[in-house]
Amino acid sequence: MKILAIDDQQLVLLPLQKRLLEMGYDVLISTRVNDAKKVFSTFKPDLVIVDMNMPEVSGVEMVKFIRKEHQSNIPVMVLSGNTNTQLIVECYDLGINDYMKKPLSLDEVSARVKRLLGPGSKSIKENISPNTIIQQRCVGVVIPCYNEEERLLSTEFTQFVDTHSGYHLCFVNDGSKDNTLDVLYKLREGREDYVTVYNCEKNGGKAEAVRLGMLHMAQRDDLDYIGFLDADLSTDLSDFDDLTDTIEKTDFKIVSGSRISRMGANITKESARKIISLTVNYIIRKILGMEFKDTQCGAKIMEKEIINIAFQEKFLTRWLFDVEIFMRMKKHFGTEKAQSYICEQPLKRWIHADGSKLSMKDSMKIIFQLAQIGWSYNKKPLMV
Repeated sequence: MKILAIDDQQLVLLPLQKRLLEMGYDVLISTRVNDAKKVFSTFKPDLVIVDMNMPEVSGVEMVKFIRKEHQSNIPVMVLSGNTNTQLIVECYDLGINDYMKKPLSLDEVSARVKRLLGPGSKSIKENISPNTIIQQRCVGVVIPCYNEEERLLSTEFTQFVDTHSGYHLCFVNDGSKDNTLDVLYKLREGREDYVTVYNCEKNGGKAEAVRLGMLHMAQRDDLDYIGFLDADLSTDLSDFDDLTDTIEKTDFKIVSGSRISRMGANITKESARKIISLTVNYIIRKILGMEFKDTQCGAKIMEKEIINIAFQEKFLTRWLFDVEIFMRMKKHFGTEKAQSYICEQPLKRWIHADGSKLSMKDSMKIIFQLAQIGWSYNKKPLMV
């Protein structure tokens, strides 16, 4: 039995295709309705699964194409994040058989397909991939890496992309002197559609690694949001997914993790670093003129439209680029709007990892770098 699946987000289609193939169905995927129309007659699917919110031509047009132009009664399932009641009613009036609202479990999708088509040719449970949530949004995550050979938690990253549809991880090797690059390429094996390795031959510092990675990921058409995360997972991936949920459901343009100590949170830090951090945060608030408690958390996600504003120009400093992002937002939107567009979200967990690249000596230089940022951004017009 043949299935044609159509969705403009390839990161949604790939796990769906994998699961249906494992069940024994013949599956063809397409990211454009017009392309799907061209293959419909030759492929002759027994079931069509289509998203509604598609660029250029909507999924409704595909349903009309099947029901009206081809006069076909094959089962049609809608898999969409659009919950508009009027649209759903219109789809049923056109003759669809099922409407599935994202996010939902891949197991549920499989059960609904089986109900319409019957079981596929394969039924060996051991071959079925782990359950995955089909998300409404697709997210790129940039992870800067410098000499991470010994502490990169590869398994945690691979398990995350295996069970979270819609994520694409971009590891940026920042001129590492150890075998980090080999570790990253090994991590990518078998997951090339979900993991990218961006190699910088020379070490440029975390700021430049993140900047290049963000600009690289912004070129992808299938991503709704792009963020960055520290390689040591001091902020874990489940917390990052919570940041994604927030930006998806609100009008914020940036959601930044915040290491605010609160009841139930697992947040630990060396005492000396904590004192320096509190002092630096106080100075940052004065420079920004905005009340943010923790600009330096290494977990942030933002809308794609912000990438050019925040990352087009090189940063002045290697470690304080987070402050510069906020300053660029302020210069572009004005203080009041910038403040309203940025959300600080407390993390459930944050642990300072051993082997940090930021030494105590570096920490003492931060005050001078902050003064440089304050002077430069108050004098210099921002080019976007």
